[in-house]
Amino acid sequence: MQTNFRGRDFIGDLDFSKEEVETVLDVAWDLKRKRALNESHALLRDKTLAMLFFFTSTRTRGSFEAGMAQLGGHAAFIDSETTQISHGDTAKEIGEILGRYYDGLAIRQCDWQFGNKYENEVARASRAPVLNMQCDVYHPFQCLADIMTVIEKKGRDLRKKKVVVSWAYAASYSKPISVPQSLILQMTRFGCDVVLAHPPEFVLAHPPEFKLMPEIMDMARENAKKYKVGFEVTDNMDEAFKDAAVVYPKSWGPLLTTTGKEDGKALIDKYKSWITDERRMKLTKDDSIYMHCLPADRGLEVTDGVIDGPHSVVYDEAENRLHAQKAVMALTMS
Repeated sequence: MQTNFRGRDFIGDLDFSKEEVETVLDVAWDLKRKRALNESHALLRDKTLAMLFFFTSTRTRGSFEAGMAQLGGHAAFIDSETTQISHGDTAKEIGEILGRYYDGLAIRQCDWQFGNKYENEVARASRAPVLNMQCDVYHPFQCLADIMTVIEKKGRDLRKKKVVVSWAYAASYSKPISVPQSLILQMTRFGCDVVLAHPPEFVLAHPPEFKLMPEIMDMARENAKKYKVGFEVTDNMDEAFKDAAVVYPKSWGPLLTTTGKEDGKALIDKYKSWITDERRMKLTKDDSIYMHCLPADRGLEVTDGVIDGPHSVVYDEAENRLHAQKAVMALTMS
């Protein structure tokens, strides 16, 4: 078991080694048990967490606030738009000042080609640990909850388990690519055979519109090589779903192709057939699980029959955000 967490930032998925992630998960399960038994676990009594949001949130805000309270501390919600951050507070100033007020800084900043840089700049100036509630590159706490959920449903030995991370259609907006990127980085470390599916990759005359960052893809391939697991990319959603143990289809924007809202919407609208429905779930293993970080665009990304059906574990997955985040806060802020 790894124990060297105190004061450390958690911004990228690979900031913690595989062994350290396993420690986080062990602590998360212990805290989940304590929560179920109503046992006190005030490990952060009198500690405070600043939660700085540049983007709206439901599960992230709720789970961090509840988690800090259950750990005996307090979480302060800070909205970038209703503070002086929108009028000139720099990342360095936020790190220097809030890092002195609080025992931890949690930040959600997903602006493309800015969010991750901002969080790291805050971290360089802060004496308190910085925790990434999602940026343009990573969503590490969501991924911890995802791994926790997969292990609960499929057991600790995930070798040879086929995990599909798939693009899906959604009409709302160009969502960040951080969730699929975190998934391919972590799942390859935990023994899964990962298949990444997104619209067209292999048509030479057509660029891969929904590709992920090349450096993230390279790291995922290195993980797959190191842990002797599979990592494949396909442009066929049906082929990806065949015999899958876990499917995680969600929408993300064509951010490496275009950042224009209208251009992005036009690309997304070309692939309305990329929906997770009952037909596709029948291609998976009989005991497969359907996952989503939520919110899902019902009727577009996924049918009601799937997300509310017997394969779905989305609510267990959402609950595990609470326990995984409490584990990291307890380890880094104590």
